[in-house]
Amino acid sequence: MARKFIVLKSTAVPLPIENIDTDQIIPARFLKATTKEGFGQNLFRDWRFDKEGNPVKGFVLNDPAYQGEILVAGKNFGCGSSREHAAWAIADYGFKAVVSSFFADIHKNNELNNFVLPVVVSEDFLSELFQSINEDPTTEITIDLPNQLITNEATGKSQTFEINPYKKECLMEGLDDIEYLLKNRKEIEDFEEKRKQEWN
Repeated sequence: MARKFIVLKSTAVPLPIENIDTDQIIPARFLKATTKEGFGQNLFRDWRFDKEGNPVKGFVLNDPAYQGEILVAGKNFGCGSSREHAAWAIADYGFKAVVSSFFADIHKNNELNNFVLPVVVSEDFLSELFQSINEDPTTEITIDLPNQLITNEATGKSQTFEINPYKKECLMEGLDDIEYLLKNRKEIEDFEEKRKQEWN
């Protein structure tokens, strides 16, 4: 599966709920697995399904009108426990980016480590996105990582976003932390050798 993130243009799934915590993203009873696969089927499990396992009518992930690789969520997304499984579930479901006006720091980093881009926008821009998507579920959002720019294609309005330069490079090259180190192994070894010579 290609993990490189350059420019993503997609419709979006709106979830205008604030303070969504990691237990709501992936309930604790599903944390027994040790691999990342399969968590997507239980993303927002207690909101998507009733106790009998039937889809809850009205929940956005059960509404075929809303599709796409971008999740647009309310303020303070990913609060609560630090479980990385929440990011696993988001990625495994097929989301490549989450847009919100605020992310819990640990969850934000967990998303980045799992090749999901967290995009922080202003409250006004987020509200506009929700409005555009609700008015027309086929509304597309473009996320341009090299230029750190997100655009609401329905209105043409754009906003810049921040990202750690190191994580930006990892996402654009599709590298996790270990792969990044291996890629730069020669430069690291040359640097260490130079230091040794300076100290001798």
